[in-house]
Amino acid sequence: MVIKARNIGKGIGKGELIVSSEPISFLGGVDPETGIIIDPNHELKGENIKGKVLFIPGGKGSTVGSYVIFQMKKNGTAPNAIICIEAEPIIATGAIMSDIPMVDSPENIDGLINGTSVEVDGNEGTITIL
Repeated sequence: MVIKARNIGKGIGKGELIVSSEPISFLGGVDPETGIIIDPNHELKGENIKGKVLFIPGGKGSTVGSYVIFQMKKNGTAPNAIICIEAEPIIATGAIMSDIPMVDSPENIDGLINGTSVEVDGNEGTITIL
């Protein structure tokens, strides 16, 4: 199944989906050394996004979050791709400058559930359920 979306960050990334119904603040919400969500109030607290495909409504918080994403990429703790319902500048900038494939505005979210393997093509703006 292929889902059309809007391309934000170029490239192709594959992995297991980790899904949240809550936005994430990368500054103070994710440990850039490990990729573990550390926000004590977030539903994914304790989960690791390293090597996964992160599916979130969007981001929140400080613009420094873009640089946290960049640091995660340098540390090898970043997600392989990001899907947002609605991208905002913090997450989009972080993904673009870190070469993390990213799309938003998926036309259909059926099948995008925790643990599902997907491929995000940020060049074409597609999500493929594998």
